[in-house]
Amino acid sequence: MAPVETTAGFEEMVSGTQRKYYMLGGKGGVGKTSCAASLAVKFANNGHPTLVVSTDPAHSLSDSFAQDLTGGTLVPVEGPLAPLFALEINPDKAREEFRDVSQKNGGTGVKDFMDGMGLGMLADQLGELKLGELLDTPPPGLDEALAISKVIQFLESQEYNMFTRIVFDTAPTGHTLRLLSLPDFLDASIGKILKLRQKISSATSAIKSVFGQDGPRPDASDKLEKLRERMIKVRELFRDTNSTEFVIVTIPTVMAISESSRLRASLTKESVPVKRLIVNQILPPSASDCKFCAIKRKDQTRAIEMIQNDPELSSLLLVQAPLVDVEIRGVPALQFLGDMIWK
Repeated sequence: MAPVETTAGFEEMVSGTQRKYYMLGGKGGVGKTSCAASLAVKFANNGHPTLVVSTDPAHSLSDSFAQDLTGGTLVPVEGPLAPLFALEINPDKAREEFRDVSQKNGGTGVKDFMDGMGLGMLADQLGELKLGELLDTPPPGLDEALAISKVIQFLESQEYNMFTRIVFDTAPTGHTLRLLSLPDFLDASIGKILKLRQKISSATSAIKSVFGQDGPRPDASDKLEKLRERMIKVRELFRDTNSTEFVIVTIPTVMAISESSRLRASLTKESVPVKRLIVNQILPPSASDCKFCAIKRKDQTRAIEMIQNDPELSSLLLVQAPLVDVEIRGVPALQFLGDMIWK
């Protein structure tokens, strides 16, 4: 049996000024947000200008920092030594933005975009491509994708150059994985639309004179093309071993560990780098256990042994985080937690 690792190797995480991304994920309720927020505070206290972003619709990052972060813009967090900013992305708002791109004036974006080129009659014949439907009902995983594409948008602009550590608190397991396959999906579908657009615009010049149109309205498809480029960037970012690491957060129960094992397998399949497994909510050592605690401790020990025998998880750095007797809210509490986890 492999020895239980006790340190998270924080020294390696904090070294170097090249920008690094840490994505924390796992099933709902395991304490991802507290782990992410405490890691961000610790990075900032170690001199890294840090950004912590939540793509989880539950707004738990606001709760963790005891600050309202729901505005969709960067909010400075008071307390740490280096600048720390937090951002909660509202998936509904992001989804609306997507819908606006693909659905102008209540008609479907594609039909509209063809009408704009004087090709309404062609649009009806293209119904079998189902492009309208595709754009009106955002695919699963789009929330995270838009959230992260928004972050990439931020990172492309000058003012965000300062951040050397970016911590993502991702939504529960399933969504995170769908996010990774989304660029392929969008690639295929946006690709279809753009191909279609090329075909059409060559015909447009002829038709333009008939309809008195001023030529195509590139707006919707340009935005989609931009989104597609960002998606590809997102995918590359997720797979870049030098700058990105996905940290799995779990709790010591058989159910949670089975899910973490499946998550690791899926991440491996998507070539996402994973090194660490945080096992949160471990009972602290005690000289005298009540009956309940004794049973619970036995249960947790069995779960940890399960990790050490799991082909997906046994190779990861195992970091044990204790169950604490206070609610973790606000920077001082996050600092206290961070010093216990990120050693």
